[in-house]
Amino acid sequence: MASRFLLLSFLPLLLFSITTASFSTTTNPSFPNKKLKEKHSHLHFFFHDIISGHNATAVPVIQPAEGAHSRSAFFGAVVIMDDPLTEGPDMKSHLVGRAQGMYAATAQDEVGLLMAMNLAFTAGKFNGSVLSVLGRNQPLHPVREMPIVGGSGLFRFARGYALARTHWLNVTNGDAIVEYNVYVMHY
Repeated sequence: MASRFLLLSFLPLLLFSITTASFSTTTNPSFPNKKLKEKHSHLHFFFHDIISGHNATAVPVIQPAEGAHSRSAFFGAVVIMDDPLTEGPDMKSHLVGRAQGMYAATAQDEVGLLMAMNLAFTAGKFNGSVLSVLGRNQPLHPVREMPIVGGSGLFRFARGYALARTHWLNVTNGDAIVEYNVYVMHY
């Protein structure tokens, strides 16, 4: 009882010190003390989502909810991915990065996915930089738009959108090649 009274008596003092705390405004080397120039970039690549075989790049970790198969929505399924990104649709074309993240079937009456992925670039001008995508993907639609919500490296403060078009789909096993056009503003 006494400890509760003691805690309650110091609570206003604690809240006052938290609200009056000052934050450092020193210059950080990663944010130079100069005006940043906004850039616009367009990236074009192919995303290879391989669920089947020994060299799968996407692995289902949670199965669909019971009865979801009858609605063909696969509601509740979750897939973790580490998919290659290439310059062309051929898997043997030049590797430019990896799509690492997950997608989950979040729609009950259609195929609708929540995509949460990092597009980690490993070649070219953007080598070592990452774009983060978080949005809805309806893979049976001809064109899907997903937001770019941030980035790192050369993509600091990134914002924009990704347009995805299915280039090839194996309806039997779910393997797919998806063409991406990404439009991003960054500093």
